Amino acid sequence: MYPDDLKYSKEHEWVRVDGNIAEIGVTVFAQDSLGDVVFVELPEVGTKIRQFDKFGEIESVKAVSDLYSPVGGTVIEVNSNTVDSPETVNDDPYGRGWLIKVELADIGQLDALMDSETYESSLE
Repeated sequence: MYPDDLKYSKEHEWVRVDGNIAEIGVTVFAQDSLGDVVFVELPEVGTKIRQFDKFGEIESVKAVSDLYSPVGGTVIEVNSNTVDSPETVNDDPYGRGWLIKVELADIGQLDALMDSETYESSLE
């Protein structure tokens, strides 16, 4: 349920790193808690974000929640598919439902995040 190749934040976002590029999304726990996602607001390409700062909002039939970045850097890509079809976040949160890609400011920020086992334990 929580892939081993990802790092996780206590705010229920995940990050997948390839070189100095971080792909960010929300966990299965987050999307299950939200219910059916109906709207996603994401930053523009070029936006600089800091680790653990708000970068957008996700809205479901139940609630509106802030999105917090597990890493800091510059937004280099926004997944327009999740903006146009927010239900993708529910359908495939670790694949097609990713939200943004960030060029990392400091790869050492990953040390402040949890591995899958620690994240899963934190949910109990």
